Amino acid sequence: MATPAQDLAPVLDKDGVRLTVDDALATVTLTNPAKRNAQSPALWRALIEAGRLLPGSVRVVMLRGEGKSFSAGLDRQMFTPEGIPGEPNFIDLAHRDDAEIDATIAQYQEAFTWWRRNDIVSVAAVQGHAIGAGFQLALACDLRVVADDVQFAMRETSLGLVPDLTGTHPLVGLVGYARALEICATGRFVDARESVASGLANLAVPAAELDVAARDLAAALLAAPRNAVVETKALLKGAVDRTYDEQRAAERAAQARRLRDLAGIGE
Repeated sequence: MATPAQDLAPVLDKDGVRLTVDDALATVTLTNPAKRNAQSPALWRALIEAGRLLPGSVRVVMLRGEGKSFSAGLDRQMFTPEGIPGEPNFIDLAHRDDAEIDATIAQYQEAFTWWRRNDIVSVAAVQGHAIGAGFQLALACDLRVVADDVQFAMRETSLGLVPDLTGTHPLVGLVGYARALEICATGRFVDARESVASGLANLAVPAAELDVAARDLAAALLAAPRNAVVETKALLKGAVDRTYDEQRAAERAAQARRLRDLAGIGE
């Protein structure tokens, strides 16, 4: 089993984000439990930096949050007139033109996009509250292991906003349009049992076993040859946009690459 992340020297430790690397396994930890790992632009910049700092040896990235909550969503200071010092608040953002708003949100979204890179598999270990931006950060990962006390919720609509941190696409893909609309429009909580039943989570375990379960899943992912996992992930990600026959052709092409690789024959 991989070394626990807390025993490793951090590659990055700033603005509520810590990155540790143990050979092929990287762990990104949200480290502000006193604020239930509330999210801010500084935290998003640190997440972007963590993605850029991943060594080429990394195959699996585990995302976790310290404390009782994975992430309770946006730092509420962003909703106040004072805001967070040095950062735009929502009132400031509203007064910008469409191009500036688009560019600002696009920059925030970068913190949520790299988790689905083809060269890694990302696993979110989620306990307690994962609300709004917290829900969307968990959705940014490929896989989710949840504690039995998990509470997912998309609360943006109750604030008069929409989910804009990349969570809508994976949510619809996991639970379907009708269930996704109902979850987002009502802002209700989704518990561990429903998370597994609906496909939001791969596995639910007692809270005390969450880190071990996530590390065990990471170890299972690392047991397969890297290139086979990379090709399989790319195949599955592209399947939704391909026809049946196009997917068959993609499978054949991917398998040809794998056979040549195994035989030591170049392209």
